[in-house]
Amino acid sequence: MKRFLNLLVVAIIAGAFTLGAYKMFFESKTIVVTEDENKTNLIPANYTLTNTNAISTPIASTDFSLAAEKTVNAVVHVKQYGISRTPRNLMEFFRNGGTQERRIKGAGSGVIITKDGYIVTNNHVIDGATDLEITLNNNKSYKAKIVGTSPESDIALLKIDAEEELSYIPFGDSNTAKIGEWVLAVGNPFNLTSTVTAGIISAKSRDLNESDDTIQSFIQTDAAINPGNSGGALVNTRGELIGINTAITSQTGSYVGYAFAVPSNNVKKIMEDIIEFGGVQRGILGITGGTINETVMEKYDISVSQGVFVQSVADDSGAKKAGLSEGDVIKEIDGLPIKKFSDLTGYVNSKRPKDVINVKVLRKNKEVTLPVTLSKYEIQKYNITDVGVEVKNPPSEGYLKKFNLDHGVVISKALSPRMKRYNLEGLVISEIDGKKVKNVLEVKRIIENKYKDEDITISLVGRNGQKREFVFQ
Repeated sequence: MKRFLNLLVVAIIAGAFTLGAYKMFFESKTIVVTEDENKTNLIPANYTLTNTNAISTPIASTDFSLAAEKTVNAVVHVKQYGISRTPRNLMEFFRNGGTQERRIKGAGSGVIITKDGYIVTNNHVIDGATDLEITLNNNKSYKAKIVGTSPESDIALLKIDAEEELSYIPFGDSNTAKIGEWVLAVGNPFNLTSTVTAGIISAKSRDLNESDDTIQSFIQTDAAINPGNSGGALVNTRGELIGINTAITSQTGSYVGYAFAVPSNNVKKIMEDIIEFGGVQRGILGITGGTINETVMEKYDISVSQGVFVQSVADDSGAKKAGLSEGDVIKEIDGLPIKKFSDLTGYVNSKRPKDVINVKVLRKNKEVTLPVTLSKYEIQKYNITDVGVEVKNPPSEGYLKKFNLDHGVVISKALSPRMKRYNLEGLVISEIDGKKVKNVLEVKRIIENKYKDEDITISLVGRNGQKREFVFQ
């Protein structure tokens, strides 16, 4: 019995010692392995390490519910209706001569940006529409009108007249949005209204095709975006609009991890231009160039690997007047780092003609900052393909006076064999579809806003001042 009591006491002491050692090493200390594998630092668990680069809020505690609640009621369902005259098969073509009209319908998303009913969406969502219907999150529906479009940026501005003040999403600053930042995509994929998905900003200033002339400087995100999300909102965790969802890259037509949005700063500028001027006022530097690569570095003996190389500078441009020259490397604009050409175009396209921007260039291994006044971008020539003519801006102010006109564009070339027979060069087109045209950009805007098979009415003024109208089908 005495021996049993001795063993019991020893067991109790051993257990207490084991428990104390466990608490000392596993509760009071944290083992941290340093770069030297042979050294181990024992840091007390209650010791606080201060790191200014640490994430202040744990990822697990990030709550998207407030941002979703603030934005979901301001994202709408956009339905478009149009007329198609294209035959669906050979039997329909031979039976009706390809002229049968039928209603077609497409759908996408839109974002209310003002309480009185201005809505931003993608141009491709409403392209070719004869009627537009907007359905709010509360299931109320309204007819919408197109205020203006920017096909180059794939942005369109719509307007509805509602009885009450509408929920809207305020603009955020897309320039300050950071890679890795949480974002929400809000839209109506597959006609499923009020859908919210979450992800991060994967990249900025993304150009999907640097060889074309379209304006591309997208925000890339991994928030799920599917067909029907086009025109919807990309918002930050504060519920601010930082992009309009536009495109996905997918072999299946559905989301596979990559999606793209037009930055909010560009969208805001386009919207304000359309409301104030009736069209987009595009400012340009007046240079040609491209992103620096190994070939450019070797050819021009450039030591930096990022930036925009200036290949040429246009005469009478803001860049020329400010002193930019061939061989300069653009490193910053208004303090914003310029690493590639889409960084430059994305920022400049958020500005207007006559805006002044500070351009920092590297010239012969020295940095120089030059204030550049942006020039106005104007198209000089445009092909009206369905009519078969090329038009240009009047060569001088006095040219139109010969035709007793104060507006119009000049036919510079006949494109089709039929039109070449009529000796049209030098004549003036004063109106298209009853709308006066003052320059080539207005012609382009009218033609590109028309439905594919819609008739075009041209008002042509001859050398004797006589005006005649022609309808092209």
